[in-house]
Amino acid sequence: MFARKPKSSDHSNISHNSNSSASPVLNNNNSSHNHNEKPPLIFHCQLAHGSPTGLITGFASVRELYKKIAECFDMSEEDILFCTLNSHKVDMTRLLGGQIGLDDFIFAHRKGRAKEIEIIKSQDALGLTITDNGAGYAFIKRIKEDSIIDRIEHIGVGDHIEKLNGINMVGKRHYEVARMLKDIATGDTFTLRLVEPVRGGFQGIGPRSQSRASSSATAGRNFGSGKETLRFKANGNAQIEPKFDEATVAGVEAINNLLESFMGINDTELASQIWELGDSKSNSMDFAEAIDNSDLESFGFTDDFIIELWGAITDARRKLK
Repeated sequence: MFARKPKSSDHSNISHNSNSSASPVLNNNNSSHNHNEKPPLIFHCQLAHGSPTGLITGFASVRELYKKIAECFDMSEEDILFCTLNSHKVDMTRLLGGQIGLDDFIFAHRKGRAKEIEIIKSQDALGLTITDNGAGYAFIKRIKEDSIIDRIEHIGVGDHIEKLNGINMVGKRHYEVARMLKDIATGDTFTLRLVEPVRGGFQGIGPRSQSRASSSATAGRNFGSGKETLRFKANGNAQIEPKFDEATVAGVEAINNLLESFMGINDTELASQIWELGDSKSNSMDFAEAIDNSDLESFGFTDDFIIELWGAITDARRKLK
């Protein structure tokens, strides 16, 4: 066991290709650029239930990305539940988190039907793993088989948790929602208001490696195969970085598994931040101090959990030596 050091006080243009059979391409960027400037990053986007292809640029955070998508498709950014990469399906393994590969194709999932469900907490654990979209919406990422929630057919992966017992959950982080659900006493009855993503309308259709509507921009592209990624930083900046190496991937996955086990949340961005804080540290005390001096201090990680996180980091390092 270690002792942590005391803390010090302290609107869209639509352009058509000359080929009349091509789909329209939407562009949310109307500004001109100096020829000497580095060209902007442009990402291809569609609404997951079906739409023309939009060209999205000029964002440095998830919230700004949602705003740009909303502008491009003439909708409210509040209608976007979450985004997936390179798949229109509600596939939580493709969920957009704290990074986007430079060749990734973005699919935005819109709000669909709302539903209100009364649940009896007959066991200590509900069997939910919760994540959020980085812009104020917490939603269900995973449901444990044969759990309380799994036995309720009207609840599904991707459902946004809008209200809990009439209390608005919009704007709360995933860990706050998870904590409130955990604090419900066993045997009590509670009500969830959920909003499911719009489904259907795009089955079997995905991003093409070459689009006739924008052949100059996309010819020969293989979406999701790039070696660089745009990382969203906690300070609001975005930075192009190489994709994670094997040790980082293993470490982030192990940390995410711990977050799910201890807190009932899944957050690759948070796991990546924890990995970065620990990767350069040589012992658990320095790692704990780094967490206490970061914005992660607000999570209130216990000493035991810090030890578990440190073990995941050191194990990931050791595997590749």
